Amino acid sequence: MRFTISRDMLIKPLQTVGGVVEKRQTLPILANVLVQVGADKLSMTGTDLEVELVASVPLQDAEEGEITLPGRKFMDICRALPENAQIDITVDGDKALIKAGKSRFTLSTLPASDFPATEAIKGTFEFEMSQVDLKSLIEQTQFSMANQDVRYYLNGILLELENGAIRMVATDGHRLALSELSNELAVGDKRQVIIPRKGVLELSRLLSSEGDLCKVQLNQNHIRITMGDIIFTSKLIDGRFPDYERVIPKGGDKVITADRLVLKDGLQRTAILSNEKYRGIRLTFKNNTLHASVNNPEHEEAEDELPIEYSGADLEIGFNVTYVLDVLNVIKQGNIEIVLSDANSSCLIKGAGDNASRYVVMPMRL
Repeated sequence: MRFTISRDMLIKPLQTVGGVVEKRQTLPILANVLVQVGADKLSMTGTDLEVELVASVPLQDAEEGEITLPGRKFMDICRALPENAQIDITVDGDKALIKAGKSRFTLSTLPASDFPATEAIKGTFEFEMSQVDLKSLIEQTQFSMANQDVRYYLNGILLELENGAIRMVATDGHRLALSELSNELAVGDKRQVIIPRKGVLELSRLLSSEGDLCKVQLNQNHIRITMGDIIFTSKLIDGRFPDYERVIPKGGDKVITADRLVLKDGLQRTAILSNEKYRGIRLTFKNNTLHASVNNPEHEEAEDELPIEYSGADLEIGFNVTYVLDVLNVIKQGNIEIVLSDANSSCLIKGAGDNASRYVVMPMRL
């Protein structure tokens, strides 16, 4: 196996697949990148057995073959070479020789036959959608995913498909984020899959902000998304996601409208002196005024008054301020709506006039 390629052409796909290659692996082969040379293209694959990434670039005048190379070392070598360098890679036995200008590197290899292959995705449901839309759905919801929760089905995002709509939902049990968009899907029965946390984070990194389409393939165990020269495959979490519709508050009679940035800045200021562990903030809604206050174990206090639109009865409620700020960071509208019923019930937050993305935050006792 032998091929020549410019550093700039090689480094991008290598960085793409390097995201899932970890140095400390129980299986040595998982620290390697699978390099496959065909007649006219080079493909590189990285996996951690949960997420697999394949990236391809065109090649000319190559000698076909396949091998695995140590991912981190291979990437560090390519990064250290000068821009526009021509890299020549030759495999001889269990060693790979990398040449660029007067630089020489010899890397140990492992056979390609040892590299874990992802099973073919059979019995799939397929559809196409804009990468921008998919990226937006993830960005609007991923912050609410649980992290290493014993309820393993919360450590990821629910992808739900039904006729005419695509929806993503994430919750950690204290808050919930839901975002949906219309799509000309013909699904038949509603489909639900849970994409694991690591897969969600990798996918968000890979998706383009341009208007390119991607192909999504789903079956019982895997999701595969093809984005041009990159193929992302992830195992799915085998579990039942909670009935999120029951969590979304309905019939709240207290509606507060506020300027998103004014509210965000005010809460950030006040939160400086909040309890570092519990991050509690007390919000008091009065006639067109929000009074925010915090205190901490050092007996320090902060308070602020912010203008809002509200004409209902006075209401005092406590929240984890981080959860509220996370929501304010992803809403795109200039004004937000907060819908409440009483001090013991969850609140619903959304952009003014926008029902596509909705956020639920549970109150806390202060």
